Amino acid sequence: VVEFLSRRLRIPISVDTSKAEVAEQVLAVGANMINDVWGLKRDPNMAAVIARHQVPVVIMHNREVASYSSLMSDIIADLRESIDIALAAGIERDKIILDPGIGFAKSYQENLNVMYRLDEIVNLGYPVMLGSSRKSIIGYTLDLDKSQRLEGTIATVCQGIMKGCKLVRVHDVLEVKRAAVMMDTMNDVGERE
Repeated sequence: VVEFLSRRLRIPISVDTSKAEVAEQVLAVGANMINDVWGLKRDPNMAAVIARHQVPVVIMHNREVASYSSLMSDIIADLRESIDIALAAGIERDKIILDPGIGFAKSYQENLNVMYRLDEIVNLGYPVMLGSSRKSIIGYTLDLDKSQRLEGTIATVCQGIMKGCKLVRVHDVLEVKRAAVMMDTMNDVGERE
């Protein structure tokens, strides 16, 4: 599938995997980016594969046990550990993207807290990608099925943009793009004054 798409599309192809063997195979046939939901910690060979191919990597926050002594301090420490793995393997700093891992190893309230404090992850100095589209945080808040979570997704994306996130991963591309363009335009005006 990746090989088929890479021959027909002019847009970058990202593959979600935490397995080095899968990453090696998809990068060899045209994938342009790897998104590792285990932050390079699940497969000890993953970072080396990404470094060898010199592609961007999305390092998502996740952990085996969803227990925190201090939520944001622990998340930032976990992300720094993943960043260290990436840099030690030779992944270039400008190819690292962070993902706060909304919906992964966090309770409903913890997800809300992370959304409120996204700027603390942005302050690590890497682009941050927000993947909040249709997540349970929206479902629990609005009591809606996944198919009805567009407005909640847009709200989380707007929050992410306000907090400094540079990328978003969404299901409803057209609608969210319109909201993101509006947010960017308003933010740009504020920066020029």
